[in-house]
Amino acid sequence: MEDILLKVDNLHAGIEGKEILKGINLTVRPGEVGAIVGQTGCGKSTVSGVVAGDPKFTVTGGSADFHGVDLLALSPEDRSHEGLFLSFQYPVEIPGVSMVNFMRAAVNAKRKYFNEPALSAGDFLKLMRQKREIVELDNKLASRSVNEGFSGGEKKRNEIFQMAVLEPRLSILDETDSGLDIDALRIVAGGVNRLKTERNATIVITHYQRLLDYIKPDFVHILYKGRIVYSGGPELALELEEKGYDWIKQQVDNQ
Repeated sequence: MEDILLKVDNLHAGIEGKEILKGINLTVRPGEVGAIVGQTGCGKSTVSGVVAGDPKFTVTGGSADFHGVDLLALSPEDRSHEGLFLSFQYPVEIPGVSMVNFMRAAVNAKRKYFNEPALSAGDFLKLMRQKREIVELDNKLASRSVNEGFSGGEKKRNEIFQMAVLEPRLSILDETDSGLDIDALRIVAGGVNRLKTERNATIVITHYQRLLDYIKPDFVHILYKGRIVYSGGPELALELEEKGYDWIKQQVDNQ
């Protein structure tokens, strides 16, 4: 599976005994941008939580292979070290912990995982300066406590900055467009686009077409009642925008 980065097969998962994911099948290859779209309650955020290892979800069936590694057998921190990144819908504030210390600890934890030497303070600050420019993150924000007092747009921009520093193999953006104005959306999407390479991949989870106008997906997957019911190219998102989710309901319920 050397040309497959993530392969999810018949994944079932839920919370407190309630099944939410009812057989997810998903394949992501290096260099791709995939979009998962669906209405509230269809299981979009559950997909991201289960893949990232959120302990509140229980996997009851299926498998997830991440570049040859059994993803479901790894702890959340080891999933991160192996190259998985999750951008949260509602990034948390961490008062008293500076962005510099937070990100240096994250980078050096990953380096330790691969038996690499820790970055010195000087080398890390140089790395931060380089990556900060990608998402137009002000130096004053980078020097403050993690997300403390940040606006919604600044928090999302900070998430993409963290993504730039950690250089993940697979980034999952869980409704990163939620609450963003057009300027913030443009900056965040621009950062995602600049970070795209032939070696990494991104999964964008969203309700709306507007984010996909900025982050052009190679594939679009429509999630409905815990299953991916349609997959196609970027034109599928445009068709969904035009016809609405009632169209999906009619198509699936009539099958």
